[in-house]
Amino acid sequence: MGKASKVKVEVAEVRELVDLIGVLKDVADMKYHAMSAQRVKFNRFNESFTEFFSLVGFSQVSHPLVSNSNPNSIILVISTERGFVGDLNSRVVARAMEEKEKNPQAQFVVVGKKGVMKLESMGQKMLKTYEEVEDRGFYEVAVDIKTYLVKEVMEGRMGKVTLVYPWPKDYTTTKPRAVKLLPCEDLLPKQAQTVEKFRQVIEESDPLDMTGYLADLWLSSRIYEIFFDTNLAAAAAQTQQLDSSLTKMKKERDVVKLKYRKAKRGDIDKSLREVFSARMMVTK
Repeated sequence: MGKASKVKVEVAEVRELVDLIGVLKDVADMKYHAMSAQRVKFNRFNESFTEFFSLVGFSQVSHPLVSNSNPNSIILVISTERGFVGDLNSRVVARAMEEKEKNPQAQFVVVGKKGVMKLESMGQKMLKTYEEVEDRGFYEVAVDIKTYLVKEVMEGRMGKVTLVYPWPKDYTTTKPRAVKLLPCEDLLPKQAQTVEKFRQVIEESDPLDMTGYLADLWLSSRIYEIFFDTNLAAAAAQTQQLDSSLTKMKKERDVVKLKYRKAKRGDIDKSLREVFSARMMVTK
């Protein structure tokens, strides 16, 4: 087998790999845009949520989920299990460690196997982990996390929760983001501004109970929304990584094609030399 024939096999392999990466990139790209279109449902919910509870006069009610001076805190870290996003998870963990430096007594609660593995490799202890997220379903896990956090706060073991997750700023930019989850002091600012307009509202339930119900419901929705954003960020990161890989593989394909052409010319030159040498031998 000539050298060109061997290189031709390499050309075919690189071409197939380019096609495969192209398909994976298209799938990730379509997934990102499909999820972006669904993202608006959270905006509609938040608007309706605020409008409904703006009728109720509990802006001055003190509830542990809304106002809490307990210094004990949790850093809730959410990682993604998607492929081609190792760098994104690393940046999320690095951001979580920055929060830990600000509050060395804070304890980690980690969602996702990859986040757990990264923090374990750094020698970090975790208060609780949620590793079977995709198998169990995002909503079920979101409710479990909410139940756990509410119990920790209401029983006085914790007072604050900071959440760190991959944030999809836009199609080309994903980065780790840290947000305050509890106490949700910013939950009722619009309500406080508008409650004076509704003096004739009859409150059949205790405002303290309604505040707790509101915070509990908002917390479930917020965690599930962040799970959705994490998936959206993963899709964006996959697209970027696959696009970068596709560009590199196309360059590699061009290099191999050039190598094949050179090898083919070399084989032809070698054949011509062999034929010429054979004819010279016959002539002699």
